[in-house]
Amino acid sequence: MQRHTIEPRPGWQATVEEQGLIYPLTRHPDGVLRPYWDESAYYSFSLSEIEALEEVVEELHAMCLAAAAHIVERDRFAELGITDPVLARLVGESWRRRAELPSVYGRFDLRYDGTGPARMLEYNADTPTSLVEAASPQWFWMEERFPGADQWNSLHERLVAAWRRQAPLLPPGPLHFAHSDGDELGEDLMTVAYLRETAEQAGIRTEALSVERIGWDRLSGRFVDERLRFIRSCFKLYPWEWLTTDRFGPQVLATLDNGGSSGSTCWIEPAWKMLLSNKALLAVLWELYPGHPNLLPAYLDGPRELADGPGYVSKPLLGREGAGVLLHEPGAAPLVREESCCYQELAPLPDFDGNRVVLGAWVVEDEAAGLGIRESAGPVTDEYARFLPHVIR
Repeated sequence: MQRHTIEPRPGWQATVEEQGLIYPLTRHPDGVLRPYWDESAYYSFSLSEIEALEEVVEELHAMCLAAAAHIVERDRFAELGITDPVLARLVGESWRRRAELPSVYGRFDLRYDGTGPARMLEYNADTPTSLVEAASPQWFWMEERFPGADQWNSLHERLVAAWRRQAPLLPPGPLHFAHSDGDELGEDLMTVAYLRETAEQAGIRTEALSVERIGWDRLSGRFVDERLRFIRSCFKLYPWEWLTTDRFGPQVLATLDNGGSSGSTCWIEPAWKMLLSNKALLAVLWELYPGHPNLLPAYLDGPRELADGPGYVSKPLLGREGAGVLLHEPGAAPLVREESCCYQELAPLPDFDGNRVVLGAWVVEDEAAGLGIRESAGPVTDEYARFLPHVIR
């Protein structure tokens, strides 16, 4: 793994916007717009590195599924903050009937510097973004800048194939694709639009709408779209913890299709994905696989020995883009937060020329499917991170 500087292509911004990345710039706190898509540098990997990372990702995914099974079998929902017995029952039922429910993708965040083993930082298997840039613009960038090179990137083909395989699980009618109107950058909109495109290429009839425009028909007790058609199935880029606690959360739970129910709504990703996108999963994994080379020690009841050793990171059980993450350096006084958190060993992100890098490794169904790389100036990958392309040497 190496970082290389390179001259950006003339007109790069217009190019990536035409390829679906309509948010190539990020406005920083000082009001200045800076590149989110950053092709002033790129990363290169050897083929053996990528093959090893693919194996790690698929092993981690299998371990996460085993951890989800453990949580359900041992009724450990409360440790994930799932204290509503109705929700816990439905998540458990969703897990047990997962073979009947469409499930498409997820993204691991990994610490990797090219020398030691890749370490799992977290798994977003419910609403991962940075998909558009990983699937399309970086592939076209490689074809233009390094003709004949390769890339860890089979996202598009695998997504189309996944939809095609899972189409028989969908109830009759169009598959709705929903994003939130609260997304000001357009990232959620374009992520959903891209996934909708892959579903249509698989032969699935689709419709688009926003979460805020989903209606509730009191007479039929069904969710409806803007044309008053029943929403039998819906891909939503909207976290389950929001969907179940919003104003219509009770209706979501009352009409949840966990496989085979008529008159209900089949949501994608399914409810069991709540088990994989919760930071408590990190502690359960360490409990089940202590000492595993691709895991970091993690606990739910406090930092334990981490406070006296390498330091630790405290992460809210639910949160994205680094929100609420606190770093506790070695030797600092232990701090147990009032909110429910996961305490994970501090593994500083690799520093390449002053840039802190994290690997986003994609999973489609149960297979490793691609790589997206984000860099940040600080120790936490947040909403001001940059996306950089990569190639396989």
